[in-house]
Amino acid sequence: MSRLNAAIKQIVTARQYAGSLLEDVDGDDWFRQPSEGVTHIAWEVGHMAAAEYYLTMVRIRGPKESDAELLSEDFLGQFGRGSIPASGPEGYPDSEEIRRVFDGVHRQALEELKQLPEEVLDEATDPPHPMFSTKLGALMFCPLHEMVHAGQIGLLRRLFGKAPLR
Repeated sequence: MSRLNAAIKQIVTARQYAGSLLEDVDGDDWFRQPSEGVTHIAWEVGHMAAAEYYLTMVRIRGPKESDAELLSEDFLGQFGRGSIPASGPEGYPDSEEIRRVFDGVHRQALEELKQLPEEVLDEATDPPHPMFSTKLGALMFCPLHEMVHAGQIGLLRRLFGKAPLR
C-alpha cells in the first residue's frame, strides 16, 4: 500500500469512528456543556472540520477561493486553531450546518487526496507546524488529531448518559 493510501485509510477510519459517536446525539445535546468552561459537541465537530480542511487541503495545496463554498471565514474563526468553545448555541451555526460542513470537508478532502501525486508527500508544509514538517506528516497527523477530539465527544456522551460504543 502506498504512503498516500495508508494516510487516506487512517483519515477515513478516524472519521468513521468520530461519525459513529454522533449518530444518536440529539440536536439539543450538541451545545450542552456538563459544566462551565467545558467543551461541547458542536465545537468538537466544527473544530474537526476546520482541522481536516487545514491539514488535508491548505497545507497540501494552499487555500483556494472556492474553499469558501465548503466553510466560511466565520466558521474557521469559531472552530479553528486557537478558538475556544463558547457557552450555548448563540453565535454558532446550528448542529445541522456544522454537520454539513464536517461531512462536506471530508468528502472534498478525500476527493482531492485521491488525485494527489505521491511525489509531493515529502515536500515541506507551509506554514510550519510543530508536529510535522512535510505534507505526508500533515496527512498522518490529521487522524491523530481527529481521534483526540473524538475522545472528547466520547466523554461528553458518557456524561450525558449515553452507553459506550462497542
